[in-house]
Amino acid sequence: MKRFTIITVLFFFCYHLGYSQWTNRYPKVDGFGHHVYLEGYELPILNAGPTYPSPSPTNNEVIFSAKGWLWLMPLNSLNAKQITSSPGVDSSPNWAPSGNKIVFVRDNSSDTKIMVLDLISNEETEIINTKSLDLDPIFSPDGKSIYYASAENGSIDIWQFILSSKEKKLITNSKTLERLPISFNSEQTLIYLKKMGFSYDSIELLNLNENTSKPLAEENFTSQASFSLSSDNKTLVYTWPRDDDYELRLLDVQIPKSTLLLTKSKGLPLMPKFSYNGKWVYYSEFNKEERSELKRISINGGIPETLNPKTWDWKLPTGTLKILSQVDKSEAPVRINITDSSGHPIIPESGIVHSDGQNGMVFFYSPGQISVEAPLGEVTITAVQGFTTVKTQKKVQLNQNNQTAVIDLSSIWNANANGWYSGDNHFHINYGGTSQLDPDDIVLDLKAEDLDVAFPLLANLGQRFLQQNLWNWNRKEEPFIQFGQEVRSHFLGHLGLLGTKELYWPWVWGPYYDIYGNDDRLNAEPLRFARNQNALGGYVHPVSIRDPFDENGTRRVPVELIADCVLGEADIIEIGCLWSDEIGTASVWHKILNIGVPLKISAGSDVMNDLYRTMAIGSARVYVKPELPLSIESYLDALKKGRSFVTTGPLIEFTVNNKIPGEIVNSKKSRAKWTLNVHSPIAYDKVEIFVNGNVVWTKKGNDKVGSKLFKGSIDIPSGGWVSARVSGGAVEWPLMDSYPYAETSPIWINYIGSTNPEIKKLAAKELLKLLNLSEERLKAGYKSNPIPKLLSHFNKAREHLLNIIEN
Repeated sequence: MKRFTIITVLFFFCYHLGYSQWTNRYPKVDGFGHHVYLEGYELPILNAGPTYPSPSPTNNEVIFSAKGWLWLMPLNSLNAKQITSSPGVDSSPNWAPSGNKIVFVRDNSSDTKIMVLDLISNEETEIINTKSLDLDPIFSPDGKSIYYASAENGSIDIWQFILSSKEKKLITNSKTLERLPISFNSEQTLIYLKKMGFSYDSIELLNLNENTSKPLAEENFTSQASFSLSSDNKTLVYTWPRDDDYELRLLDVQIPKSTLLLTKSKGLPLMPKFSYNGKWVYYSEFNKEERSELKRISINGGIPETLNPKTWDWKLPTGTLKILSQVDKSEAPVRINITDSSGHPIIPESGIVHSDGQNGMVFFYSPGQISVEAPLGEVTITAVQGFTTVKTQKKVQLNQNNQTAVIDLSSIWNANANGWYSGDNHFHINYGGTSQLDPDDIVLDLKAEDLDVAFPLLANLGQRFLQQNLWNWNRKEEPFIQFGQEVRSHFLGHLGLLGTKELYWPWVWGPYYDIYGNDDRLNAEPLRFARNQNALGGYVHPVSIRDPFDENGTRRVPVELIADCVLGEADIIEIGCLWSDEIGTASVWHKILNIGVPLKISAGSDVMNDLYRTMAIGSARVYVKPELPLSIESYLDALKKGRSFVTTGPLIEFTVNNKIPGEIVNSKKSRAKWTLNVHSPIAYDKVEIFVNGNVVWTKKGNDKVGSKLFKGSIDIPSGGWVSARVSGGAVEWPLMDSYPYAETSPIWINYIGSTNPEIKKLAAKELLKLLNLSEERLKAGYKSNPIPKLLSHFNKAREHLLNIIEN
């Protein structure tokens, strides 16, 4: 019980710090952390190759999901035959014991339901379709019922559906996440996956007669955990994490403490399933081309065997469509979504495939030419390139093989020609997904998203510190790639370090961690570690609510953020991020500027690029205007100098008396002229000019795409800063954040760090209130553990703010 309480508290702190403006696409689930993890790790995936293999109980054949449909493949011929053809994405098939029926999941991109397919009549029957997520269906051993997971009661629980009476029975109800049921021993025993709080996972053995359970295996963040039970009910095969990779292990369900490594395969064996004779374990694994392959291995071990289809027998006639993409009449890489006449996603045979959680569109990247196979009929192609082109859609009538379509896009602004370069300073190449990407794998993504610089951050997944072998990897030509580090002291706040030459240790500490949980360690320490290397450090995804100064919002600010920013320990703050609120974060940043601390702004998407369900790299980004030719060094220098703006879509050029962000305007004249040129691929609601955090000019935005010039003049006070913001409006491609937003770094008045006395005092009072509340949370989290260093740090920040207020 004590362990679960700790887990719950850990979940609370992690959740309220990471709770974001993007909340969920699929129906919300209780009892779990951020939906980005639930949708990324727990929902079915889509790939061109075989996934979710399920061997027949009666014949030498296997069913699997591929291209978003189910396929049946005899193992003697390896000729795959398509057996479903819905607009939705079908996956997770399991056989009835008779071998005549299949139960599976159908996904419409915003919800899931459970279907049964009769293989003799080819008739489909919908059996479970709640207004919540429905997953993981599997027949009982006698074939009379189906066990499944559903969030019908709020949290994801295990249910039983009686086929004859159509009665539903709730089996588990612990308000955690419970998935992947397998019943046996006359349905008095159940094995299922239990996920508690934020990251503690276990495979549980449940005795239904006694209503008692015990863990068979336990670990932190088992993101791709799945398992299968042998037909004699003795042996469990399960996918389990090992450092950066996964492996298949075996255990005896009666003696679970002793486990055996079956195979590491290539490092990502997923979705294992026993053959009914118990001789083989079938599984899927992604290859270097990011295509899933069907494999099997003897229960005795040995070398895995690959069983990819030799032929694909589609239900409908198909053709090959070659797509040429152009930007400004030149061949160029782009982001693409393709659907057939029913709306079903069409994907290429290899390469990374993602589902955009904001817009519900399946997308991939083309280097300029790409071919896909699709059913004959109307095919719809949608393409964009970063934020510099408007979404372009083209319908093609595919009526024969080997057709070609050209899709033309036009730039709305050439950032590079005007000296501006874009970067994503916070995302993760691999973070518990189904692929294991190399840095070179994202170069096409960066080009198609019109990104010039990328800082993927190494991070921990639970107690596993990922990708350390990539630390010194870098790309020295455009688009530039260099690894940074995310230091994830959940309780105090997450930090991003850019440009450091060494890793900071430890990566994690603070209340509710098993190790380093009582450390009296400041977030300021890794921030100083970065600054001492002439690098940059600051807070990532810091504020998840629109108003961090109201009663609810004050507890959505990282515990140490105010103290560190007030004392000038942080170099940057991440204004733009998918999992935080830009306007809410900017309101804290404005207060920091108002007390004279020249805190610089950054942006990062925080996507996990090895997940199927994730947004695009660069969905939130920063543009900088370096003084020297673009390099990692000149990029970071421009970031340090505040020659920048952040954006989730609109692109902005702002000047005051011909000075750009990061520069200084003289206030000897009481009025100053300003210009704001907004280049946007989508409509936006309003434009604002801020002086010392107050809106001094605002106007309705633009209900059309393209460029629009705003200009005027404002009063210039004796000290402080000026910035411009564009915000609000509907979201559609190329955007994936929850609303359009862009804001510039400050243009300083007279000197960098200048202030207005009255504004400065008011900001100090508001920050002091936040600091005091943060200190209360600090003491509550550490309880009786001594923290003299942290308390001294907070006292120093308090004294600084009181000095401003009193003087």
